[in-house]
Amino acid sequence: MLDFLILAGAAAPTASPLADMWSHIVTDFGNLGSASALSALLQVLIIDITLAGDNAIVVGALAAGLPAAQRRKVILIGVVAALILRVFFALVVTQLLQVVGLVLAGGLLLLWVAWKMWREMHQGHEAGGSPEIQGDEHSGVQPAKSFASAAWAVALADVSMSLDNVLGVASAAKDHPGIMIVGLVFAVALMGLAANIIAKYIDRYRWIAWIGIAVILWVAGTMIYEGFTDPHVGIMRLAA
Repeated sequence: MLDFLILAGAAAPTASPLADMWSHIVTDFGNLGSASALSALLQVLIIDITLAGDNAIVVGALAAGLPAAQRRKVILIGVVAALILRVFFALVVTQLLQVVGLVLAGGLLLLWVAWKMWREMHQGHEAGGSPEIQGDEHSGVQPAKSFASAAWAVALADVSMSLDNVLGVASAAKDHPGIMIVGLVFAVALMGLAANIIAKYIDRYRWIAWIGIAVILWVAGTMIYEGFTDPHVGIMRLAA
């Protein structure tokens, strides 16, 4: 089957973006036996799972103080906004990462994400949580006071977490565009279909979150290093 996919990818025309994307996917997944490709895939999956669950937990916690009807609306807004934002950022992230200084900024942003997740794990307190989201009871996030404030807070959180997710995936798999494409599609699918389930298991099995934090720290450190030293996008280029 794998041989068939590789032959199909080799035979596919490369004139269109979709053909190029398919070619990258076939090439990278055909080379999963290499340490580099396998490591990139594992990092992408862990980042996707961890940040999809964290996104759901934050949205549920922010909506927890609202009446049931308003709470469900805010959670729906959060899920839909996260889906749209992940798609949008996925479309522009490869161009953004070519801008001098933005790789460094992205690394610092992911560093902040790891610190925020660590703080929530250590300082999280018992709260009511939203019944619709399992695992948001210990988030440490204060629920919003009104529908408008909850919707606004969820929108801001979605912007930040969607950008974090896409930056993390793009940086972890930058040398493997096929894996990056699949990882970004997987991130969108998780947010739409399984974020609530992931949130429940992250709350129950805390080691999942610890692995996620470790991978995010690794990717952040790599981005920060390359943000200084990369000859194409590093800030040292400006000083040269």
